[in-house]
Amino acid sequence: MQARVVVFPVKGRAWCFALPRAAAAPAGDGALSPPPPTLRDLWRGITSAGRTAPEKAESVVDFVADKMNRAWIGFGSAPEGSMKSRIHSFGLKLLSRVRPSEVLLKSVTKDVGALEIVHPASINSRLVRRRLRHIAVRGASVHKKFLYGSVCLLPVTSVFMVLPLPNIPFFWVLFRAYSHWRALQGSERLQLLVSDCSDQWEVLEKEIGSVKDGNPNVNARYSPWKLRPSKRLDGFLERRNLDEGLDCDTISRICKEYDLDKIDVVKYRDLP
Repeated sequence: MQARVVVFPVKGRAWCFALPRAAAAPAGDGALSPPPPTLRDLWRGITSAGRTAPEKAESVVDFVADKMNRAWIGFGSAPEGSMKSRIHSFGLKLLSRVRPSEVLLKSVTKDVGALEIVHPASINSRLVRRRLRHIAVRGASVHKKFLYGSVCLLPVTSVFMVLPLPNIPFFWVLFRAYSHWRALQGSERLQLLVSDCSDQWEVLEKEIGSVKDGNPNVNARYSPWKLRPSKRLDGFLERRNLDEGLDCDTISRICKEYDLDKIDVVKYRDLP
């Protein structure tokens, strides 16, 4: 699968790195919604022969994440003013504090085998890739640290289970642990995609079927990243005062053109 990341300056030396939003499934269409996994499905995933330990661990994580996601959707559809609705509103406020770089890294899944990098034509392509690689390297370090911290907090927050109220601290820490794990995986994948080491690209070539038998020069031609300088993106930034930051109207037009999430783009601009 090929992913596209759009890169452009939003304020001073601050740049935005964003992937287009995934197409949302139509609400209420039960045919497009996969059935929830059962404990039997989880047991099959764990005991299946030929699966490695990380794959089995990932089955457990995906099972728990699916249950959390369905519970979160249920909280969002609760009647206004109810306890579940208030918890959902409080959770949205907490989620609004998540850094946009984490959203980017979580979007780079293990299925991504190629990356198209769209950037203003006026910016040097090598600088764009260097800064994207810096996000990947820094993200691996930061999210690994916070993942360990979140896991260590789980036993502490579990003591609140004795209270009659929902254990919000436990589920929040559990969600953050999962989020940091996903971001860590994404940062490692992004490092691989934008690296200069062609020896590491062999695994990507096998995944997307690029390796051909009897062709020893395939590694010399293959590259998982493609830089796409865009004069149209330059046009959006033309005559804009980047020292003060892009105005909301310009951000809205860029987001509409490239199908980006405006909230995440504004976060990049307003980062301290």
